[in-house]
Amino acid sequence: MNLHSLTPAAGSVKSKKGRIGRGEGSGSAGTAGKGHKGAKARTGYKSKRAFEGGQMPLQMRLPKRGFKNINRVEYVPINVARLQEIFDNYGIKEITLASLYTAGIIKKDDKVKILGNGEISTALTVNVSVFSASAKSKIEAAGGSISSN
Repeated sequence: MNLHSLTPAAGSVKSKKGRIGRGEGSGSAGTAGKGHKGAKARTGYKSKRAFEGGQMPLQMRLPKRGFKNINRVEYVPINVARLQEIFDNYGIKEITLASLYTAGIIKKDDKVKILGNGEISTALTVNVSVFSASAKSKIEAAGGSISSN
């Protein structure tokens, strides 16, 4: 094996483009493979996202509807019955955002709202973002305690 006989592995080189804009001998002289005139032939050309050649772009043609509240807070709903399941499956008596995250039930920055659907029989200490009134009464009736962060 010599340095002059080294070649790339088969299939690793996709295409042989040649040298663009390097005179008559390159085979793409004159326009350097860019065609004649137009924005794409100019130096520094960069296509804008969603540019459709001067035609009105699709996102501007479609009607806009509704209202998007930028201050909306999204909560992950967890029912009281699910709290009982979490205790049964994971043995977690003190339910916090950190313990739910380590158990893989929520994502890192999620906020949690406890809802009152289902029954609970275990006294749990629950410390999450928000509670519904029925969830509060069911957890406290089972002997648990509530605090929100």
